Amino acid sequence: MKIRRHRHFEAEVTTSSLNDIMFFLLLFFLIVATFANPNVIKLMLPKAQSTQTMSKKQITLSVTADKRYYIDKTEVGFENLKNLLQQKQQEIPDLTVVLRTDASLTVQDLVDVLQIGNQLKIKMILATDK
Repeated sequence: MKIRRHRHFEAEVTTSSLNDIMFFLLLFFLIVATFANPNVIKLMLPKAQSTQTMSKKQITLSVTADKRYYIDKTEVGFENLKNLLQQKQQEIPDLTVVLRTDASLTVQDLVDVLQIGNQLKIKMILATDK
């Protein structure tokens, strides 16, 4: 009598670790979704029928580390700065001053120049590096 053993293999898929993987994927996507837009305020801005372009007339006011003032590469004393900016304002009605200061200057040096611009009602923009 010959006894044969039937070796029939059935394919099994173990899904015990699948729950852990799905949990970690869900956790990962929830964390990433909160970092994507943490402080976004959605606004619908008003629309205009016509646009207005402003002249971009500007001069450069540079202040070096040793407190030397330059208006468009011309050295100026601090006491003459207000008079020269007033003259430039009369020549150019919509004047913008690009303020370039050395990083080693104190905040008070910057405020002194900004106060002159504020007295003359001149728009001043501080130039920075990346």
